[in-house]
Amino acid sequence: MKVLVAVKRVVDHNVKVRVKSDGSGVDVANVKMAMNPFDEIAVEEAVRLKESGAASEVVVVSCGAMACQETLRTAMALGADRAILVHTDAELQPLAVAKLLKALADWEQPRLIITGKQAIDDDCNQTGQMLAALLDWPQATFASRLVIEGDQACVSREVDGGLETLALALPALVTTDLRLNEPRYATLPNIMKAKKRPLDIVTPVELGVDVAPRLKVLGMAEPAGRGAGVMVPDVATLLDKLRQEAQVI
Repeated sequence: MKVLVAVKRVVDHNVKVRVKSDGSGVDVANVKMAMNPFDEIAVEEAVRLKESGAASEVVVVSCGAMACQETLRTAMALGADRAILVHTDAELQPLAVAKLLKALADWEQPRLIITGKQAIDDDCNQTGQMLAALLDWPQATFASRLVIEGDQACVSREVDGGLETLALALPALVTTDLRLNEPRYATLPNIMKAKKRPLDIVTPVELGVDVAPRLKVLGMAEPAGRGAGVMVPDVATLLDKLRQEAQVI
């Protein structure tokens, strides 16, 4: 079984994000970039499936600038077999990414696609669902457990008040949640080996996909800072403030 994993290059989660002075977007100049944390979980799960014998090959895909090759090399250092970069300098929105991944899925014919549930830069949480719809595949989102049993994927996902277990006929798509696994660290020998593994580069034109953005960001601003707390002498004063000032009771 071939597993296709989508990964995205984002601002490192340890970096404080800054908005550009003109409010047009996030400032990424001289900022440390890394693989989206949810995509790391997706890569780890695919590699574990290969190690258990449930998968035969793990292919990682990223869409964006040439700098995304670094993210793909990291994924291969974690255990992926090969990588594909869809190179474009255009702004990519979820629908465009889903169409690109759909074209690659038609080309690669994987039995399972794993993606992170969302990227930490835009928090859209749309690409996986859109891709499943375009492919007309069954999908399980926010997976906290994944087991392959023959031609079926058994997925547990967290819902309000408990767990929901789904059985999906392969081919299928799964998006990962935080509790699915703990990603491993890439070792130096594997990082060196990853430099020699195959990395193919294609363009949206070659895939026959129009990636022109359909949405426009009108403005972006940092959230307002939190005000200082207020000490009250007793419960009666607290209740009065909640009733008169905050108007929450």
